[in-house]
Amino acid sequence: QVQLVESGGGLVQAGGSLRLSCAASGRTFTWSSKGWFRQAPGKAREFVAAISGGGTITYADAVKGRFTISRDNAKNAVYLQMNSLKPEDTAVYYCAAGGITSTSSRADYWGQGTQVTVSS
Repeated sequence: QVQLVESGGGLVQAGGSLRLSCAASGRTFTWSSKGWFRQAPGKAREFVAAISGGGTITYADAVKGRFTISRDNAKNAVYLQMNSLKPEDTAVYYCAAGGITSTSSRADYWGQGTQVTVSS
């Protein structure tokens, strides 16, 4: 069993930065795939970024070059550094673990979500 708790969301102006953190409990988190998804109002949840258990990183095209995913296995944590934020990045961001692929919105475990709002 894995429990995920996100933090770090908030309101930022376009061009600004935010760093999301996800703290995890459960020993299986260390070797599970970990990632971030987002859901904007009226839209489906979409893949943002993921890091596999082996360390392979994947990004959605919309965030490549602006967002960076990282992990700290010692702290059971995963992070999402978001730079050059745009109003279209506004969404609830969810941390996820296990069974993540870039081509679906499925994962074995989900956090509760944290709101990111980018003003123009």
